[in-house]
Amino acid sequence: MTLSQSIGRVALGTALLLLIPLAAKFFVAGMAWSASDFVAAGVLLFGAGLTFVLLARLGDSTPYRLGVGVAVAAGLLLVWANLAVGLVGSEDNPANLLYGGVLAVALVGAVAARFRPLGMARAMFGAALVYVVVTLTALFAWPPAAAVAEPMVNLLNVLVANAVFASLWVVAGWLFSRAARLARA
Repeated sequence: MTLSQSIGRVALGTALLLLIPLAAKFFVAGMAWSASDFVAAGVLLFGAGLTFVLLARLGDSTPYRLGVGVAVAAGLLLVWANLAVGLVGSEDNPANLLYGGVLAVALVGAVAARFRPLGMARAMFGAALVYVVVTLTALFAWPPAAAVAEPMVNLLNVLVANAVFASLWVVAGWLFSRAARLARA
């Protein structure tokens, strides 16, 4: 498949996915997406799809392509969840801005590694570590001020959800390390 065909499929997939919240807007009473919500979702989905298409072409093994898919999904879910509800407290909690460091570590690490599998593995493991450090910092070292405190959030739910997100980066790192082993063999 050519690059332009792949990009066309990503655009079509994005449009089809956006039909779900559009239909919900007509049938679900609490659905309050604005035009800017649809634009933001479209940019996120198309950007993630395009990133996958471009990066997956750089690898010649299934573990590499799966690693790209998991890493892109982890980044997309991190941004989406952070914008929608926040990863620690509400989406208005300034501690959530720290999660941008996770994306920076993954992106800078991948570029520094020139997208080679072993370097990508290290970048993803680094992103997982930063994710854990950011979560612990946000939860314990930077509590929200009393004036902007969110309603009580179950700490166990926050820890489990963040552990799942961090584990996505670990899985991506493991897949890239498998791809590195296959490239050496």
